[in-house]
Amino acid sequence: MSEPVVRLTGLTRSFEQGEVRIDVLRGVDLTIMPGEIVALLGQSGSGKSTMLQAVGLLEGGFGGRIEIAGTDATTLPSGDRTQLRRDHLGFVYQFHHLLPDFTALENVVLPQLVAGVKRKDADARAAELLDALGLSQRREHRPSRLSGGEQQRVAVARALANRPQLVLADEPTGNLDEKTSDKVLAQFLELVRGQGSAALVATHNERLASRMDRIVRLQEGKLV
Repeated sequence: MSEPVVRLTGLTRSFEQGEVRIDVLRGVDLTIMPGEIVALLGQSGSGKSTMLQAVGLLEGGFGGRIEIAGTDATTLPSGDRTQLRRDHLGFVYQFHHLLPDFTALENVVLPQLVAGVKRKDADARAAELLDALGLSQRREHRPSRLSGGEQQRVAVARALANRPQLVLADEPTGNLDEKTSDKVLAQFLELVRGQGSAALVATHNERLASRMDRIVRLQEGKLV
């Protein structure tokens, strides 16, 4: 049996506000297997983004154990955490965070170059993804000339460019209208499944969550 892409054990996170301690995560356990797409449901403020930051190794201060692709990331030095994140993870956020001075193609090429991919191969991979997302005519456009849905599709292509084992998506269609949201999510799921990646998708939308393989709910700092 293959090993999990992610295993969280007893994950905790607390914040101090003045003299008040706020426990956002209170012992989260979660296992995600290769190719599995999991919806993380929860109301705004329930800790979904905090949990994705933990899995994405984006900040410290967490208690418990975080394993990514069989590696215990909990005590890794910063440089090793960065490499683990680069080699195994992809990210899609509610807001696209594209680089405004670069074209759609270049935005998808850049993370591949950082990972050591040759420019010719990176260009081909970027074009392949953008074409699959219906953006073949928009490759040379900068983000300011793209619609919101188009910008988010470029962000999806960027997240998948290095074929990550796990894609983390934080309300990836939360800034789009319902019709565009449905289209972008369908394309996202098709591409993720097509390349065999796993995904953890945070959302408060039950309808969108129902299209994924499994749903977990974050309530009062724990998964139910």
